[in-house]
Amino acid sequence: MSKYTMAQIVALTGIKAHTLRKWETRYNFLDPERTDTNIRYYSDDQLKKLLNIGVLTRNGYRISKIDKMSDTEIHETISDRIIEGNYEDEISGLVISMLNMDEVSFNEILRTQIVKKGLLATVTELVYPFLNQVGVLWGINKVMPAQEHFISNLIKRKMFASIDLLAYPKNNAPSILMFLTEDEYHEIALLLAYYIAREMGWRVYYLGQDVPTENIKQVIEEVKPNLMLTMFVTPTERPTGSKVEAILQQGDVPLLVSGNPTNLATIVDDKRIIYLSHPNDLIDNLKKIKSF
Repeated sequence: MSKYTMAQIVALTGIKAHTLRKWETRYNFLDPERTDTNIRYYSDDQLKKLLNIGVLTRNGYRISKIDKMSDTEIHETISDRIIEGNYEDEISGLVISMLNMDEVSFNEILRTQIVKKGLLATVTELVYPFLNQVGVLWGINKVMPAQEHFISNLIKRKMFASIDLLAYPKNNAPSILMFLTEDEYHEIALLLAYYIAREMGWRVYYLGQDVPTENIKQVIEEVKPNLMLTMFVTPTERPTGSKVEAILQQGDVPLLVSGNPTNLATIVDDKRIIYLSHPNDLIDNLKKIKSF
C-alpha cells in the first residue's frame, strides 16, 4: 500500500490543505493515518476517494451530501458526471483508472472526448495534463512502471485507431518522414503529429521509436520526403545537438524538431532546423509547404 503526504495529496487532487483538515474534523469519509510523530499520511484508497470527491464538489455537490453517500453511489455518480464534466474531472478519472488498471473506464473517457472534441483537442487538453499528473506520481514513486506502460499503450491504441479512420492521401500529396532517434521511446506526441499530418492530407512515413540514425539516409533516398520530424522527450546526458547534427548529415531535407524544452535549449536557435513549440506550429509549417 502506498503512502501519500498531505502535500502530495494537494498536488494530485487540487484540494487545499486547510480544506482537507476541515473535512477530517467534520466528516467521516476522511480518516488519514498518522506516523509516530503525528504527521498525516493517506492511502491509495483515500487518494482515489479524494479524486472522486474533487469531481463531485466541482460539479456542485455539497460535501455534507457526499459524506452520506456510499462508495458505490459515489462511483455511479462519477461515472455519469465525468462524461459531461470538464477536463479537470476527466483527468481525475484517468488517474483513478490508471491506479486501478481499469481499461474499460479509461477507454470510455478517451473515446467520449475524441468523439466530442476530436483527437487533437483531446490529446493537448486532456492527455498531456493527465501525463503531467502521472509524472507527479512517478516522481514520488507512486506509479509502477507496469501501470505507466499499460496506460501509455491504451492511449497509443486510441491514436492509431483514429489515424486509421483518416482518408488515404492523394498520389501527389507532399510527404513527411517521422521518427524517434535511438533511446527515445515516448511516441505519443509523435503520434499526434502523425495524425495532424495525415488529417491535412500529407503522406506520412512513420518509423516510430528508437530508430538508428544510419537508417534515416536509406529511407530518405527511397521515399524522398519533403520534411523530416523528430522529437527529443527523454531526459539525456548526451547533448541533443550531436543527435541533430547526425540527422542533418543523412540528407538535404528540412528538419522539424520538438520535445522537452530542457533537451532543446542548445538547438532552438539553430537556423538549420525548424523548432516546434506547439502542435499549432506543425500545422502552420505543413500549410506553408502544401501551399507551394
